[in-house]
Amino acid sequence: MIELPVVGALHEEQIDAALARKEPGTKGVWIQTLGCQMNEHDTEIMLGMLQQIGYKRVATPVEADLILYNTCSVRENPERKVYGQVHMLRQLKERNPNLIIGICGCMTQQKAELERMRQELEHVDLIFGTLNIHRLPELLNKVQMTGERVIEVWHEEGDVVEGLPVQREGKLKAYVTIIYGCNEFCTYCIVPYVRGKERSRSPERIVAEVRELAAQGYKEVMLLGQNVNAYGNDLDQDVDFADLLYLVNEVDGIERIRFTSPHPKHFNDKVIRAMAECEKVCPHVHMPAQSGSDRVLRRMGRRYTRAQYLELVRRMREAIPDLAITSDFIVGFPGETEEDFQETISLVKEVEFDSSFMFIYSPRIGTPATRLKDQVPEEVQRDRIYRLIEVQSEVSLKKNVEWVGRTVDVLVEGRSQKDPDRLSGRAPNNKLVVFQGHPSLIGHTVPVRVTEAQTWSLTGEVAV
Repeated sequence: MIELPVVGALHEEQIDAALARKEPGTKGVWIQTLGCQMNEHDTEIMLGMLQQIGYKRVATPVEADLILYNTCSVRENPERKVYGQVHMLRQLKERNPNLIIGICGCMTQQKAELERMRQELEHVDLIFGTLNIHRLPELLNKVQMTGERVIEVWHEEGDVVEGLPVQREGKLKAYVTIIYGCNEFCTYCIVPYVRGKERSRSPERIVAEVRELAAQGYKEVMLLGQNVNAYGNDLDQDVDFADLLYLVNEVDGIERIRFTSPHPKHFNDKVIRAMAECEKVCPHVHMPAQSGSDRVLRRMGRRYTRAQYLELVRRMREAIPDLAITSDFIVGFPGETEEDFQETISLVKEVEFDSSFMFIYSPRIGTPATRLKDQVPEEVQRDRIYRLIEVQSEVSLKKNVEWVGRTVDVLVEGRSQKDPDRLSGRAPNNKLVVFQGHPSLIGHTVPVRVTEAQTWSLTGEVAV
């Protein structure tokens, strides 16, 4: 038996039979994407480039001629997953010597991880980074022509590469990157080291891409950046994130505009005003707080205080009706005391976040936080994350109950994953809404009256 990612354990005969069924002349690619929306969009770009040179996406690694892992390095768990799964592929490659295995993304930008891959993963043929994914076809050709391993990871940012093909997931919602990199250097975060400094795309290029998406029938765009509201700081043009929201709002055919992720430090009144005045910008902000303690925020290098965060929330809610606010939190940061943690609990209760992503602090090699004293014991971290999840769950349910009896416009995305007999979609404030409806409603915006509230979703019925 051979254990493989996704498909589980297969007999060698099953693998050989699957390989024998492959049509001559066809080339399949299987990609495993870990991490954020930026990584998901990078995968769409790589699929677009591969499609142009004859590759077709396949459902399992057994069917593939090319396997790619687009990696994440924000936390340790995704890294462990990559090593575990790529080790599994060794036996598959032995039975299919023509198989090419590649690793890309943020993990490869870390010199220590790159060296580990070089030594431990000898069966990997291709390793490249976040700054040169546009060279994938060329690098792949080099592997095929020479039969040798190719490792090419750039550590210096070049110009933003435009005009790359994109094979998007779905035909309703689309990612549009507006800025790459991050200049914040929070003490716990590896992103500036693996994604480079901030580099904004020109507003003309962004608007042109959104217009093209509208012409193709897309109804919603998600503007992406590691620090999305720092957009324009590096451009010669006098344009900022708020200006860009106004520009994208003018594109005919686009019904909804979302963005992620902003930094509280850059979320000024001009951005709030743009959100309030642009009717297509959805009333939802994902605003990472990370902690409710000023002492921890200082150690994190976040450059705002609890009071400043709360004042920002007050101004946003005053200007934008029915605004949903979601957040990120890190629990067990070095030196975090029980008193600090209680400050985070109280922030969740005071703001009443609609939902949050909550994580245990994960040390990242090369970041300043790894040198801080007073690392929090693992059992304390686990206890705190469970308590925070419990509080956030209570708050999320309370916020969702407030929507029972109200009617929301739902952009119907497809069948519900949990109940294929029902449909699901998102309200403007990003609430997941599940309801009974005919499949012909998929792709349309439908008024739905909310009848029930769950912790992480709403249930409703089509409003007559």
